[in-house]
Amino acid sequence: MACRPDGVKWTAPNDAEGIAATVARLRTMVPSLIVAEATGGYERALVGGLAAAGLPLVVANPRQVRDFAKATGQLAKTDRLDADILAFFAERVRPTPRPLPEPVLQQLDALMTRRRQLLDMLTAERNRLEHAAPPIRRSVADHIRWLERRVADVDRDLDHTIESSPVWRAKENLMRSVPGVGPVVSRTLVADVPELGRLNRKQIAALVGVAPLARDSGTLRGKRVVWGGRAPAPCSTWGRSSRPVATSSSVPSTVASSRPASPQKLALTACMRKRADDPQRDGADQYPVAANQSTGRCLTFKTVAIVQHIRFHPRHLIGVNDPAGLA
Repeated sequence: MACRPDGVKWTAPNDAEGIAATVARLRTMVPSLIVAEATGGYERALVGGLAAAGLPLVVANPRQVRDFAKATGQLAKTDRLDADILAFFAERVRPTPRPLPEPVLQQLDALMTRRRQLLDMLTAERNRLEHAAPPIRRSVADHIRWLERRVADVDRDLDHTIESSPVWRAKENLMRSVPGVGPVVSRTLVADVPELGRLNRKQIAALVGVAPLARDSGTLRGKRVVWGGRAPAPCSTWGRSSRPVATSSSVPSTVASSRPASPQKLALTACMRKRADDPQRDGADQYPVAANQSTGRCLTFKTVAIVQHIRFHPRHLIGVNDPAGLA
């Protein structure tokens, strides 16, 4: 732990006693902001303790913190240096504290993460089975069947978790009403993009990674491209854009207005922007919306579900956790 501007530093073990001592000490210091770095789950116990104590907390994206360290000229990396950089990052960047996700959302996120892990293992085993030697073919096939059963178990747990919450059940039913959106896509959106319906069109576009970003320098006007966003949501919906776009009455005119030489993905991105600008064609009065204070327009859940489909290749994905101020 490192504090600014007084420079106080200390270490504590990442166990129940160490976390309790850290929380008690931080309470006496009355900090204006606490920044912890996401470390693959090792930070969860500390984050939970700090949040329960009502302390202002932000879990920072490690990539952003590392880029900040490089920008300050700090290339070396140790635990002590990392604590100093996190304190400096908190002092200069001042990220906005946000409440932790509610328990049901945390359960959904854990189940969806586990499902992706099982599917990754299942894909690897199926690839091995194709070229497996006779002595190991039966073992690989047995493991594939076991993984398939585990995926089915997780799917049942997801169904039970969503059905037990009227709020999340209503959200999933709303997303399933969009042509081309099935159970996997709707669950991914519910678990990984809980901000749906609470952000304006620019913020949600940046959050899901479909906001065109400028590449200008001096007199150079570079090509706008989309990238970034939360990886699971766009990856789960990649390749499912044809049917939703084709069934929308507001999209064909936008595609027709695109330059003939434009690639299909550029036309689809233009359709996404059109839908975000003209939500009345989606029936904005029938769905929860997020108002755009600057323009008076709204973004519906249904529009965002279509936005999720219009995405460049997943290799461009980079984690972006904070939608505020983007796009």
